[in-house]
Amino acid sequence: MADSPTPLCDAAQFSEGPFGDLAAFYSPTALADVLIEATRMCESETSRRLAPFTVTETHRASVIDPDEYSDSANIPMDIQSTLGASYAQAIGASSLVRHVWVDECAVRYPDMWAYSNVGVTIIRSYGGTQGLNVGQILNGPEPDTGHLWFQLGLFMPIGSRIQVTYSGGYTVAVPADLVRACKFMAAYLIVRELNPAASDHNPEELHVDALMRLAPYTRA
Repeated sequence: MADSPTPLCDAAQFSEGPFGDLAAFYSPTALADVLIEATRMCESETSRRLAPFTVTETHRASVIDPDEYSDSANIPMDIQSTLGASYAQAIGASSLVRHVWVDECAVRYPDMWAYSNVGVTIIRSYGGTQGLNVGQILNGPEPDTGHLWFQLGLFMPIGSRIQVTYSGGYTVAVPADLVRACKFMAAYLIVRELNPAASDHNPEELHVDALMRLAPYTRA
């Protein structure tokens, strides 16, 4: 059974222009399946999640910002930060990591991208786990970078595994060029199905048009 993401282009958008003729003999279910397949092809070409998704990733805790080694005793802080700094110093601040970057973020148009339902679990190298609450995440994930920044004083030694479960994608709106790319990819699939040998509607040209619009989103 195929999965069922929210397509980058819906049936109404695909059918409102000349491509509507291509879908004239498709049932609503068949057209929806084509748009889902086209969406997944767009994601495969870019090696990115674009449509709304929920995923769990595991990252290795590594690298500490040199600025975070410094003594912050003379910097005014609120009570929560003071307690966190005190705890970090007690257990060795140099062994703690405060940053992780999730894999999926908006390479373009971060204003149209949104995260939700973010959950973080620390799995320590010597055993034991800790689930973080919302207050322990200072910031993030940031739509343009995927950066998560954790509260000072969390026991997160280098080598720990940071398991992040989150939802994201272009949930505010889908960029118009991605909608167009999905249209071209869907048209490519339909033309290939209707008449693979047709010379007046070359499906490869549609495929190339889709790839041109996906190029800026491709993961380096």
